[in-house]
Amino acid sequence: MKVRRPDRLRRGGVTALQIIAVAALYYAFGRLGLLQQLVRGQVTPLWPPTGIALASLLLVGPRVWPGIALGAVLVNLPLGPSVPLVLVIAAGNTAAPLCSYALLRLTGFRAEMNRFRDALTLVFLGGFTGMLISSTLGSSTLYLAQVLPTGEFWPTWWVWWTGDAMGVVLVAPVLLVLRSAQRPRLIPPSRWAEGALLAATTAAFGLLLLETAPAPLLFFGFPLLIWAAFRFQHAGAVPCALAVSTFAIIAATRETGPFAGHSLLANMVSLQTFNGTAALTALLLSATITERNQTQAEIEEACVRLAEMVTRTTPDIGGSPLPGAQGDEEEGGGRAPSP
Repeated sequence: MKVRRPDRLRRGGVTALQIIAVAALYYAFGRLGLLQQLVRGQVTPLWPPTGIALASLLLVGPRVWPGIALGAVLVNLPLGPSVPLVLVIAAGNTAAPLCSYALLRLTGFRAEMNRFRDALTLVFLGGFTGMLISSTLGSSTLYLAQVLPTGEFWPTWWVWWTGDAMGVVLVAPVLLVLRSAQRPRLIPPSRWAEGALLAATTAAFGLLLLETAPAPLLFFGFPLLIWAAFRFQHAGAVPCALAVSTFAIIAATRETGPFAGHSLLANMVSLQTFNGTAALTALLLSATITERNQTQAEIEEACVRLAEMVTRTTPDIGGSPLPGAQGDEEEGGGRAPSP
């Protein structure tokens, strides 16, 4: 069956708008991520565009990849060092989320992340594996162009890789959760109050990180993530992990709080270890609780259906005679028993 021309034009227009929207989001969040740059003005400990790109592919489809490429070119073009190098780096920035998308599709990933395996594949395949492409191609391009000194290759590669991976595991889940978020008017006031208390506590924790505080303070972020996961599942754990990690990134780039008095490499190792652990805690715990709740609901529903089936098939012993009793009475009715 052929699609009529007006339908094709309408679909083409929708796709064009989606591509433009993805490019605009990629560029906007890219400029935001560059505020915390560490290496050469373009390598950051958290690169949100990778999460934007992967979430767009999962929610809309691979047809929006030109928007990712356009956004990557627009972000990297002012940074240089030359147009050919920018195009190569942008190609890596485009290929990495496409690779992550393909890996997730091959493993049967669900955007709802309602299974433990979904959270696990998003972190290790979508984040850590797929982002090897962008970090390797980008760092190698800068090194071969003699823009990056030999001694800075591996630190740059490591920060690039972990920054892209953190963009996937911290930003992409937020967008995926927003798609299936519950309507505000359906949320009871008590839940709003508890959510506000969680947000205020998270903000207080973040402000402490920006001040003079010992390194063990970082561990106090995990009770917040556990609280959010148990009480709100993905809707609370995912934004909480992003907020906690954002505060830690700001403190690390400013070298304040637990990150004061250490070298850049030591701070980045501590920071990305904390961010990765926070993301894993939030995603895996909330996915496990969601899967458990769904399994429990399915078991309860099956028990209700089984009880209804038993009720329909079981005869009413107290209210109706047993099969054959009425016939026996008719056959022997009015006759005296035989001696």
